[in-house]
Amino acid sequence: MSDYRPPSLLFNRHLETIYPSLLRRVEFIQPERERIFTPDDDFLDIDWYRNRLDKCVIISHGLEGNTQRSYVRGMAKAFFNAGYDVLTWNYRGCGEEMNRQMRFYHSGATDDLRTVVNHAAGLYRQVYLIGFSLGGNLTLKFLGEPGVSAAVKKAVTISVPLNLHTSCLVLEQPSNWIYSRRFLKSLSLKVRAKAHLLREVLDITRLDHIKTLMEFDDHFTGPLHGFKGAVDYYTRCSAIHFINHIKVPTLVINAKNDPFLSTDCYPAATSGTVTLDYPERGGHVGFALFEKNRLYWSEKRALAFIGSTS
Repeated sequence: MSDYRPPSLLFNRHLETIYPSLLRRVEFIQPERERIFTPDDDFLDIDWYRNRLDKCVIISHGLEGNTQRSYVRGMAKAFFNAGYDVLTWNYRGCGEEMNRQMRFYHSGATDDLRTVVNHAAGLYRQVYLIGFSLGGNLTLKFLGEPGVSAAVKKAVTISVPLNLHTSCLVLEQPSNWIYSRRFLKSLSLKVRAKAHLLREVLDITRLDHIKTLMEFDDHFTGPLHGFKGAVDYYTRCSAIHFINHIKVPTLVINAKNDPFLSTDCYPAATSGTVTLDYPERGGHVGFALFEKNRLYWSEKRALAFIGSTS
């Protein structure tokens, strides 16, 4: 079903990526907020869109995203209107309040996704997972680990950096400076806020000297989450190492012109439960369509995959 064709206005991969991020507006109901707690005395803020039915979709956002991003709300609206309950969640430090512990979130923090999934599995017989970008890597790694709840039936992941190391190198190329600079600025502000909250327990003296995302991961993301550094973090958390262990039907959608992804993010084959879809166009978390129903192609594709009986 790799039949996506972008509107003529979006004539290159950067416009396909930037337009949905900056200009899409999703008119939708406001969610019900719930705070759940983690085993290490921290919290996760989740947003509910409820039809009060017995099937739930859990949506995981991308790097420096949150539950209010248009791609999250667009997917939530699509599934809510199709008769699903929808749960979207903010990673640690991505909601309106900074989390309590020293740690933040990262591409392999499946313990937090497990907390969210188990919470939903206690309420629903059928649970479906959707992950964007970092959230896609997180979802695939989670599904490839032992102990996935039997309530999880299917998953869809979109614009996934399956190899975190090589994708980070791609993101640091000069043609991608606008994205890497934005991410680094946002992450740096978050580290400063965490240091203020913890009253100098977190050392940020080198923060002003960090110029790349890999340097940030080497100094902060890796050590704060039990890794030796950036490369160890990327190696141990990349979904490419977990994807062949996935037992539930799963769809991976990666546009071939995605400016964030390396060639390693397009494996030729995986286990029989994983479907690979590589449209020629789409950008990163893009797939815009200018149709009356306002659905994006990725939303239509996710609805078709999760709603199918196969």
